[in-house]
Amino acid sequence: MTTVRNDPQQQPTSTKCIGNGTSLSRVRYAMATAVLVSSMQTTSVGAFSNYQQYSNRYCNSRSAATALIKGYISSSSSSSTSNSSTCRHAVSMEIGSFKSSKYRPNPVVVSAEAEALSHSATTMKLTPSYELFQLLSEDEGGEVPAQMEGNMRRDDQILKLGLEPDSLSGFRLVDNDKKIKIEKMLPDPFKLVENELKPFSDSISELVSSDQPILSMAAKHFFEKRHGKRFRPTIVQLVAKACAAAAPEMVANGDVACPIEGEDDMDFDYSKIGSAACWTSSGASVIEMEGGVVTPENHQGSEVWRRQAQLGQIVEMIHVASLIHDDVLDEAETRRGGEAVHKLYSNKVAVLAGDYLLARASVLLARLENTAVVQIMATALESLVAGEIMQLKSPPESLLEMESYLRKSYYKTASLICYASRSTALLGGHAYGSNVATACEEFGFHLGLAYQIQDDILDFTAAASVLGKPALADMDLGLSTAPILYAAQEYPALRPMVMRRFKEKGDKQTALEHLYKSKTAMDKAKTLAMFHAQKAVDAILRLPQSEARDALIRLTNLVVTRKK
Repeated sequence: MTTVRNDPQQQPTSTKCIGNGTSLSRVRYAMATAVLVSSMQTTSVGAFSNYQQYSNRYCNSRSAATALIKGYISSSSSSSTSNSSTCRHAVSMEIGSFKSSKYRPNPVVVSAEAEALSHSATTMKLTPSYELFQLLSEDEGGEVPAQMEGNMRRDDQILKLGLEPDSLSGFRLVDNDKKIKIEKMLPDPFKLVENELKPFSDSISELVSSDQPILSMAAKHFFEKRHGKRFRPTIVQLVAKACAAAAPEMVANGDVACPIEGEDDMDFDYSKIGSAACWTSSGASVIEMEGGVVTPENHQGSEVWRRQAQLGQIVEMIHVASLIHDDVLDEAETRRGGEAVHKLYSNKVAVLAGDYLLARASVLLARLENTAVVQIMATALESLVAGEIMQLKSPPESLLEMESYLRKSYYKTASLICYASRSTALLGGHAYGSNVATACEEFGFHLGLAYQIQDDILDFTAAASVLGKPALADMDLGLSTAPILYAAQEYPALRPMVMRRFKEKGDKQTALEHLYKSKTAMDKAKTLAMFHAQKAVDAILRLPQSEARDALIRLTNLVVTRKK
C-alpha cells in the first residue's frame, strides 16, 4: 500500500477550493479511501485465498495449471488472523516501512498511523511501483531495486518452456529506429482491438447516464465526442489477450502455500492461512469455465473477457474524471482539442461530473468481484491524488531532482496504467506475485513513464493545435519537466528559476532560451523516454509470444515516436 506521511516541514501552498471549500484533491482522496476501506472488510473472499500447492516447481502446462485451480481453498478469517504473522514475506512489509533513503518523503495525504488503522494482518500492502522497478539508468545514478514482494519473479524463460522460439527475443527499440520497419513487422495495436473497442463509447455513455441532464451531459462529454484512440482501454484489452496466452504458474515449495524466507518456516502449515496473508500467491480470480484456465481459444466473449473489458472502462472513467478535476485546478481552457468541461458548464458542474464518474467507476469496480483488484485500483486512485498534492506542495529543492519528477509522473500517469495492467492479469487467473502479473505491472510502469516524458517533450516541441491543449502549459503552472531539468543541469542560472516555479517576470522566457540553446537537454530527455520504453519492452517480452504481446511492443514504440 502506498503510504503517504505527514511532514511538518512541508506546509501546503494554495489549493483552489470549490463550493463550500472542499478541495478537489481531498474529494478524490476521500473517494479512494472509502473504496479501499470497504474492500478491506472481507477477509476470506476468493480473491485473497491461497491456492493449495501441488508441486515444487512452476506449472507451465495447462493440465498442471488446472490442477492448481481445482486445489483452490478458502480459509476462515479467524485462522487467517491467528496465523498470518508467520508468513514473513507478506507481513514484514509494515505500513511505512518502505526504505528509500534516496527519495524524499511521499506527498502528505494521510499519516502512517491513520493508514495502519485501515489494515489488518491479512490485507494487501502494496509497494509503490517506483520501489519495485528502476526509475533511472545506472548512467544517471539509478539503481536496480532490491528483490521484494511484487518484483521477485521476473524469469524471462519460465513462461515459454515447451513453446516455439520467440522471434522477438532480445528486441531493441533503439536498433529499430526506422518506423516503417516496426510497422511492417508488428501488428497494429489499435486495429487488433478495434472491433472490441468500437462499442466502447456507446456502452460507457450508458454506464455513466444520470437522471440529472446537466450532470449526465458533462459526464458523457469526452465519451460521446469520441476523442482520442482510447489509449488506456487499448492497453487493457491487449494485456488481457497477452495474458490469455500464458498458462497460470504458481510458486511452490513442497506443500507450502506461501513464499518462505528460511528453513525455519518449513515447520508451519501455511495451508491454514487464508485471506491476503500470503497474497503474493493469491489475488487471482476464480476462472469458472471448462478446464478452469483461460486460453486464447476460450478467452474471447467469456466472462473473464467481459470483466477485463469492464476494467478498461473503469480505467477510462477514472482517467477522464482526473482530467476534468485537473482542468478546474489548472484553470485550463481546452482539453483534447475542445473546450474543457468547466468552460462549457461551470466549475461546480465539472467537479460534480468528475465525482460522479469516480463513484460510477467504484461501483463497477466492486462488480468485478475481485477484492484484490479493488484494492489495487483504489490505490491507483489514491496515487492520482498523491501526485496532485506532490505537484502543489513539493519543497523548492526537490523541484530540481529528476527522481522527484519521475515519482510525480508515476503518481499522476504511470500508476493507473501499471495497476490496471496487473489487475488485468489477476482477472485472467494469474496470482499477484506470478511472473505474468509482475511483467504486466512492470510493463505498465515503464510505458506510463515513457508516455509522460514524451508528453513533456512535446510540450516544448509541438504546437497547441497539434497537442489539443495549450503548449508550454507546464511552465505556466510553474512545473519543471525533464527537458528543463536537464537544461538546469547544464546552466546553473536556471536552478533558482525552477525553485521559485518561474514566478518572477522574465523567468519563463529565460528558461526557454536556455533550453533551446542547450545541446544536450532535449536529447537527454528523449534518451530517458527511450530508457523506459525499452524497459517496458523487456518486461512484456517475458510473456509468451502472441499477436497481442507483439502489438504492445509496437504501441510502446508509438509512445516515444508520436508527435502529439
